[in-house]
Amino acid sequence: MGARLMPAAHWSDAALAWRDRLLGSARFRRWAEAFAPTRWIARRRAAQVFDLVAGFVYSQVLLACVQLRLFDLLLVRGPQTLESLAGQLSLAPAATERLVLAAVSLRLLEVRPHGRFGLGPLGAPLAGNAGLMAMIEHHGALYRDLADPLALLRGEPGAGRLAGFWPYAGTESPDALGTDEVAAYSALMAASQPLVAEQVLQAYPVQRHRRLLDVGGGDGAFACAAARHAPQLQVQVFDLPGVTARAQSRFEQAGLAHRCSAQGGDFFRDTLPAGADLITLLRIVHDHDDARVLHLLRAVRRSLADGGCVLLAEPLADTAGAEAMGHGYFGFYLLAMGRGEPRTEARLRELLAEAGFTRVRRLATRVPLQASVLVAEADRRSSVNLS
Repeated sequence: MGARLMPAAHWSDAALAWRDRLLGSARFRRWAEAFAPTRWIARRRAAQVFDLVAGFVYSQVLLACVQLRLFDLLLVRGPQTLESLAGQLSLAPAATERLVLAAVSLRLLEVRPHGRFGLGPLGAPLAGNAGLMAMIEHHGALYRDLADPLALLRGEPGAGRLAGFWPYAGTESPDALGTDEVAAYSALMAASQPLVAEQVLQAYPVQRHRRLLDVGGGDGAFACAAARHAPQLQVQVFDLPGVTARAQSRFEQAGLAHRCSAQGGDFFRDTLPAGADLITLLRIVHDHDDARVLHLLRAVRRSLADGGCVLLAEPLADTAGAEAMGHGYFGFYLLAMGRGEPRTEARLRELLAEAGFTRVRRLATRVPLQASVLVAEADRRSSVNLS
């Protein structure tokens, strides 16, 4: 076996090694904690390290509040005393106090006058928000997988139980999944879709198009939102047969069946419906590896009408101010799911160009944490191989 190639050294290595030794020195830490100009830095970093250690506990406090519908209760009934909350939550007074004080420390709740507790600045946005509540409850499956992160990283048997929630990720024939098998994840996607739909419709004027094809559009939540937003727009959903039955029902109930339709199929095997001048891929690309994404983007390119556009919306791995979300959160979520990877804007641009798209633009969204939007045009001059 040949010798391993060592990576080339860099001029900064020596300086950074000195910094690492310094920060790792107990003597230096004691000095920094005592020296007034550096004391605040030492304390802040100590708190940041502790938050990493305690992060799982914090998430479980949030999950308990969501499962008890505590935020909704306080939204409807206003601030409550511990005694009142204990009765309404069916918890012992001591347990109620422990949970409430933990939630106060996380700014989910806050202390109000006369011994009462109300919604805090981080809990108030969750109250009445069905999409966020559904996502938080869903994370119980992810937490179970992360109980043994090394088993998950090594792909040991029994790891990755989250994959069971997303059955299409673990089968070579997703189009054979029945309605019951796709019901759970379809309901979650429908509950959380308004968060993404709002960002997309604020960022991009879909009304300039005549026909929209939402690939992987689930039960039609975004399709309905787009149709209401643009009254002249014809909208079609393409997704697994077991899912599109739910979409067609949604269109009929919403009174939009005359402008919205659904076609079932597997977008990795079947030809996409042709003729749309806007194709949307919302939270689809990061579920798949590069080869499958390139295959899908080429299929989108072939099906687009002349001058058509593709719109991708999903969290990006390099979102400013939320860098940990990309590789820290989605990297492990998708690992537990069984397929997919977080990507930067630069990598998506490369894949779009390779698939035959040009003039890629990133559009500003109000909450990039929920979704960033990239729009690209089909390159009519390109001789790229679209097979």
